[in-house]
Amino acid sequence: MNLLLEGKTAFVSGGTRGIGAALCEIFAREGADVAFNYHTSDDLAESVKAKVEAFGRRAMAFKVSVTDRVGMKRVAREIAEAWGHIDILVNNAAVNKADNFATTTDRSWDWVVDTNVNSLFAVTKPIYKQMIRRRSGTILNITSIGAIRALPTAVHYATSKAAMIGFTKCLSREAANFGITVNAIAAGIFDTDLGNTLPARLLEAHENWVSLRRLGRPEELAEFAAFIVSPRNSYMNGEIITVDGGTIT
Repeated sequence: MNLLLEGKTAFVSGGTRGIGAALCEIFAREGADVAFNYHTSDDLAESVKAKVEAFGRRAMAFKVSVTDRVGMKRVAREIAEAWGHIDILVNNAAVNKADNFATTTDRSWDWVVDTNVNSLFAVTKPIYKQMIRRRSGTILNITSIGAIRALPTAVHYATSKAAMIGFTKCLSREAANFGITVNAIAAGIFDTDLGNTLPARLLEAHENWVSLRRLGRPEELAEFAAFIVSPRNSYMNGEIITVDGGTIT
């Protein structure tokens, strides 16, 4: 059987940690050349590049913020110049902070919303315009069950992830006119740096909410994502798919 992503090129935002790193590695295993951005750790970026290249695939890493609109235009241009095009975009980068709404500072709110929402415009638009010209492409957004269910997570985080759902649904209708699909995964709590920023009481209660009684592993989400963005999943558009270990509601 052919690999899921044979001959494809992908860009993953926030590709050095947790789910992002797993996406890069599994996409490469499935045949894709993978580019990603990161914010701080050069060592982690080199490690992810090495894992992609170990599968015989090409890798590119960009140290640029997902909120840097000029920087992301440059990234999209450089990938297109090197590889010809970008087939797959995954909007994965996100931040969270354990805040109660009553004590959330202006700075904390702006940081979460800027990173999680405004990045959708900065990252997606230059790549989307390339996809429009080619009349082909797939976009996957990593949102959260915190946007869907009344969980005790931070309000700014849930708000930002709910915005991603609206972004997914509305863009999917426009994008379909150009042969582009847009879907999202609503992730549960995974064993990542981001997941572990949640309040201790939430993590302790987690196994009582989830039928599988554990945190998710990043590679479990990445395995599913590889199918979602592959040509084998050609008739799904505008969907929000929950991957959370079976949250009991």
